Amino acid sequence: MSEETKMQENQAENTEANVEQSTEAEAGYADITAVKKGDTVKGKVVKVDSDQVFVDIGYKYDGIIPLRELSSIQLDSASSVVEVGQEVELKVVTIDDEKEKLVLSKRAIDSEKAWDELQAKLDSQETIEAKVADVVKGGLVVDVGLRGFIPASMVERHFVEDFSDYKGRTLRLKVKELDREKNKVILSQKDVLDEEFEANKKNILNSIEVGQEIEGTVQRLTPFGVFVDIGGIDGLVHISEMAWHHVEQASELVKEGDSVKVQVLKVDPENERISLSMKAVQPGPWEQLGDHIQVGAIVSGTVKRLVSFGAFVEIAPGVEGLVHISQIAHRHIGTPHEVLEENQEVQVKILDLNPAEKRVSLSIKETEEAPEAPAKPEKSRKDKDNTGDYVAQPNQSLSLTLGERFGDKLSKFK
Repeated sequence: MSEETKMQENQAENTEANVEQSTEAEAGYADITAVKKGDTVKGKVVKVDSDQVFVDIGYKYDGIIPLRELSSIQLDSASSVVEVGQEVELKVVTIDDEKEKLVLSKRAIDSEKAWDELQAKLDSQETIEAKVADVVKGGLVVDVGLRGFIPASMVERHFVEDFSDYKGRTLRLKVKELDREKNKVILSQKDVLDEEFEANKKNILNSIEVGQEIEGTVQRLTPFGVFVDIGGIDGLVHISEMAWHHVEQASELVKEGDSVKVQVLKVDPENERISLSMKAVQPGPWEQLGDHIQVGAIVSGTVKRLVSFGAFVEIAPGVEGLVHISQIAHRHIGTPHEVLEENQEVQVKILDLNPAEKRVSLSIKETEEAPEAPAKPEKSRKDKDNTGDYVAQPNQSLSLTLGERFGDKLSKFK
């Protein structure tokens, strides 16, 4: 073989070696001779056990990622993080060729990247997503390349008593606080929800109109009414607007979670207040008067108010009529309080009915028989007038004898 031929063969072998080295470098595998503690390498997962992962990094033997070096959070199994065939970036933790022990860490690389990424998210207030890895005392733990913590008060806009069903959920979060020295990452879902709520509230306040009828959900009961969610914002139904009849407590009609229909009475965008009415979407009591409520009918009622000129009696839910003081009793009374009291049940007769003007006149005395007038006492025939003469009494005969008329005088004359 000539010298020229040998040189060509050597050049070909060197070229092939260079190509192989170049291919390995492009694949991200570390040079076998250059692997040392602290190096960053790339490898492919070849086996996944419950407590460790085997990775081929192009070295003369496979490296191992212990479970604790897979993630910043506590894991139940390695398979929840990586799978066979997956390419991963790792840091060399220890290397011992004599024992063929190569320990790698995915957690170290993920943590280094995460600090810079999370700082950028904090600065921009960008929303990120993360799955809840664990429920712990005081909140939730998520994996964001680091161990992220969501305090209980920052999970929802409302109070949550039990977080047991949050494990495995994917939450939308904002970075709240970062402290690299203390390895502290605080996240909040509540900030995301608050931001969306405020945006939705403005949209509703700008689009809602007085008189509009809306379906809503009862959120809270209070002594003065109920708050109803009408699509992301609460409006107040005052207790006086819950029904046409008098309502003592909101719980008489609704409970939390009930679906109700309401009408918008007033919108105050500046103060972010909406006034609603339940009774406005219901038929009024005057429109619901039954056939038994007619002029001349006698019905049962309840005394609601006593005033100087009479009493107001409710004869149907939300329908009150006036019993004038002259229609309360057959005898003369000075005030209605002499014979009536509030909440007393009475029988009344309908004297006049005007639904258009929402007026009804009632009478109590016309439901009772008038008592007989007492007989007047008759005066004695001997009763005299102021002149001393006899005075004839009613029904008394006016024919008197001379003796009856002048008897006393004749006696004196004798």
